[in-house]
Amino acid sequence: MRAFPRHVRRDMGKALYAAQGGETDPSAKPLSGFGGRSVLEIVADHDGDTWRAVYTVRFQDAVYVLHAFQKKAKKGIATPKKEMALVHRRLADAERLHKERQN
Repeated sequence: MRAFPRHVRRDMGKALYAAQGGETDPSAKPLSGFGGRSVLEIVADHDGDTWRAVYTVRFQDAVYVLHAFQKKAKKGIATPKKEMALVHRRLADAERLHKERQN
């Protein structure tokens, strides 16, 4: 996210800060394909571009940012399959890491 425009970083940081406090920022919406509200997506528009950050609140004591990217496709609003595959892998990694920290 460091390479994102300042305005986008600020908006995403605000949304992630809310998540750490147990709240959901209005810019955060559940990401389809994960069942429920445990994986959310922040969407920020800036200068005609769309930026996204995906995070999980699946764990009571942690918020894991799974992926952040600029959406390049010009048609459709769906998250590209390549990006979704990465989110799935990183969610599995986060679950494994979280279990290890609990033990």
